[in-house]
Amino acid sequence: MDAKDPRYLRGARSFVQGRFESVAREAFDDGWTPEEPDQRELKTQVTIERARSIVSHNDSPDVGFSQSINPYRGCEHGCIYCYARPSHAYLELSPGLDFETKLFAKTNAAEVLRETLAKPGYQVSPIALGANTDCYQPIERKYRITRQILELLAECEHPVTMVTKSALVERDLDLLGPMAQKNLVKVFVSIGTLDRTLARKLEPRAASPQRRLDVLKALSGAGVPCGVMVAALIPALNDRTMEHVLEAAAAAGAKEAAYVIMRLPNELKVLFKEWLAEHYPRRAEHVMSIVRQMRGGRENDPNFGSRMSGTGNYAELIEKRFDIACRRFNLNDHGAGREPPELDCSRFRPPSPEGQLKLF
Repeated sequence: MDAKDPRYLRGARSFVQGRFESVAREAFDDGWTPEEPDQRELKTQVTIERARSIVSHNDSPDVGFSQSINPYRGCEHGCIYCYARPSHAYLELSPGLDFETKLFAKTNAAEVLRETLAKPGYQVSPIALGANTDCYQPIERKYRITRQILELLAECEHPVTMVTKSALVERDLDLLGPMAQKNLVKVFVSIGTLDRTLARKLEPRAASPQRRLDVLKALSGAGVPCGVMVAALIPALNDRTMEHVLEAAAAAGAKEAAYVIMRLPNELKVLFKEWLAEHYPRRAEHVMSIVRQMRGGRENDPNFGSRMSGTGNYAELIEKRFDIACRRFNLNDHGAGREPPELDCSRFRPPSPEGQLKLF
């Protein structure tokens, strides 16, 4: 793509409308004037949001956490496959280019979290930090909301997990290292491919795959339990190199691994097909054909138990390849019949609401 195009280094190709907008607009060629490209400026805009609550709860059986915190809405990484894109429709913004350019920062997140953790009835379980959008996306360098949350969790000795594709996590090793010594933290680094060219198209503003391997080395070197999340796996596009990712991650220090098959909820179906048509037009129909095979004939399967892994022969093949590769590279090697070790919830000490340390 021409660097002069406003969409350069952006993932989505359009401002696809959200499903809650009351008026639908569609461009068409009336034969009178040539179609003009959308030249709207695509600079990153950040809106300060004052959150009233910060901890989200879920009872989904196929995710490994019951509560999470998202410091930001939207994500500048611009991953075209991001399942969180449709959430921008609730703000009457486009899940397309608005999702990666019009961001919201919850600058009072740590303050609200302190109040939440201090409540007498609070039940401790690991908090997944950035479960919807990356908590270490580029604007974290300025706003430091993730850093503030980690400082509070470290103070209270509260367990936390993270998944990121940013090298900025290395900034917080001074917090993560001591927390790891108390079995309070685990970090997964998301790597879907080692192909720089493909990654640049899929995840235009995320760290390169090679840089993310360096992050795994840094985490492992600091004693922080870390793993690799091979996601999102896209059939006939990046799934063929899954074993290469697992091998490289294991060599970099990862001890655990997981994978997620690409999901296409709501507006994301349109956005991904636009992206395919521009970047891989000859392969587009083949990719979508396999997607439908893995989703029971549809382009998305929202059902628990199958939405992350897919169904059918292709999904079963990926599962077998993943299991064989993990055994080969000593990933998820917790011993026969053993589950991965759980983070320690017994050390938690509620903070004072005012942020002052207790005397006794």
